[in-house]
Formats: sequence, structure tokens, C-alpha cells
Amino acid sequence: MNDMSQMYIPTFGDVLAARDRIAPHIHRTPVLTSRYLNALTGAELFFKCENFQKAGAFKVRGASNAVFGLSEAQAARGVATHSSGNHGLSLSYAAGRRGIPCTVVMPRTAPQAKKDAVRGYGGRVVECEPSTSSREEVFARVVAETGAEFVHPYNDPRVIAGQATCSMELIEQVEGLDAVIAPIGGGGMISGTCLTLSNRAPGIEIFAAEPKNADDAARSFRAGHIIADDAPDTVADGLKVPLKELTWHFVKTYVTDILTAEEDEIVEAMKLTWKRMKIVMEPSCAVPLATILKNRDRFAGKRVGVVITGGNVDLDKLPWM
Repeated sequence: MNDMSQMYIPTFGDVLAARDRIAPHIHRTPVLTSRYLNALTGAELFFKCENFQKAGAFKVRGASNAVFGLSEAQAARGVATHSSGNHGLSLSYAAGRRGIPCTVVMPRTAPQAKKDAVRGYGGRVVECEPSTSSREEVFARVVAETGAEFVHPYNDPRVIAGQATCSMELIEQVEGLDAVIAPIGGGGMISGTCLTLSNRAPGIEIFAAEPKNADDAARSFRAGHIIADDAPDTVADGLKVPLKELTWHFVKTYVTDILTAEEDEIVEAMKLTWKRMKIVMEPSCAVPLATILKNRDRFAGKRVGVVITGGNVDLDKLPWM
């Protein structure tokens, strides 16, 4: 068993501090609705559009909270992380705002658009093989060389407290929600959602949505302990990473269920959103809608917050092309 006593679990006080700390560096993103998608699902859907966020993803919330919470001495050594994309480019954005160095270890197979964005914000990209083991090995070398502060993409209390500000905005923007659903990879967004809703709106059910091809969180949820896959293959490139101790704590404690969708269902839901809502989103963000369409009975007649986590899609490699 993991020793929870050794792990700092962020509190709602941390979320309130994060909200103030990151306010100058992020957007308060809009909530959009679609009559067509409501009719199709039988639910009232409220899409929290983090694809319009700075750096194009919700992850800028957690990254900014971590970067702007560093002491001057810590900040001077810079920050480093490993990321398939959005956390890396978000950390580069936040580091650039603070004027400190940032190094991101990325799989060589990561979307070119995301590598370019990291560099565009002033970050340095170090490539690794597309497996968790290679990523961690290369990353250990980077930290040893630079002495940089490690900001984990999701298993970090500072990051989770930052991500929690998203659902805080959502419940201020939309009253009377019955449920909130967000994609799950490592679980940072879901953990933040759990942290906010358990404190502010405990009656709202929390669902996580995951690709069937990378369903380690769903299997962990059913088994009652973390199951990790090393290199799952899915079009939802942001959802390939496994849960860790801190995110697992929130998932097992507060999540109602983890629903999965097949690859073709994810692509179809992504296409549907582009077509009907006229918004650019990446495949990972389409997984919640795909699971709602697949489980209409669970959501029919309910007011459901749907987190669209990011819009950093490689336009030269759209999944239906």
C-alpha cells in the first residue's frame, strides 16, 4: 500500500490561493451550449471551453500555479517536466511569463504542433521514446544536469489545485448542475474537479471519460488499485498516461464512474463538435461527449458540465483525414 501520510493532499484553501495567484496569467473561459447536441443526447450539456485557454489547454492553470508559487531561489534554477504536449507547452508559457528556463521531455511521436508550441514559448524540448519508462529515464538525466524544479504533469498538489479552478468557474457560470464529466489520463483535471466539487457542490456527480484503448483508469477503478499501462495506443494522445498515487486518491474517493469510448466513437464525437459547435478541439476532449452518446440513459434529463480540455490539435493530421 502507498503511504498516504507521506503525501501532501491539496486542500480547498490551496484552490482559493491558486485562483488568486493565476488570475493575471489565464483566461476565465466561456461555457457554450448546443441545442443540437442536447437533442441528440437527451441531456442539457454545458461545455466549459478550455480550448480557448491561454496556451490552448486547461493545463496552463496548474502550470501557472506551480511556477508562480516558486521561491526566487527555486525559480532561478528553472522548471522541467515530461509531457506529450499540453502540460509541457503550458509550463513553457508560465515559465516564459516569469522569465525562467523550462525543459520539456517529450516523446518523439508527440504532435509537431505541440513541440513547436513549447519552443515558441521559449522552452527546450528533449525527445524520448514513446513509453513511460523511456520518458522517466531521460527526464531523470535532465533534472540531474539542470537542478530544475520538477513540475509533474498531474501528480503534483500545486498542479491539481490549479486545475481545480476550472470547475470552480464552471459552477459559478452554470447553476444546478447534476454532473460534471471530463477526460481522464493521469487524472489531474479530474482530481481538481473532485477537490472543488467535494467542497463547494458535493451533490454533483463526477464522471471520468477514457478511451477503451487506454482504459487503465477504468480498470484501476474497478480493481480498487492502480493498474498502469506502459504505452497504450489511442487517437486521444493526451490520455495515454497512468494514474499516480495523488490522483488515484481523488479518483477512488469522489468519482462516480469511469466510462469508456472506442476510437471510432471518439473521432465521430470530435467531428460532431467541430461541425455543430464550430470549435477546434483535440481528440482527447471528444471522449466525454462520446461516452455521453454511448450512455444516454445515465445522462438523460440531467444538466451536465462537460470539460473541453484543449484545442492544440495537429491540423495536418486530423483523425478523419
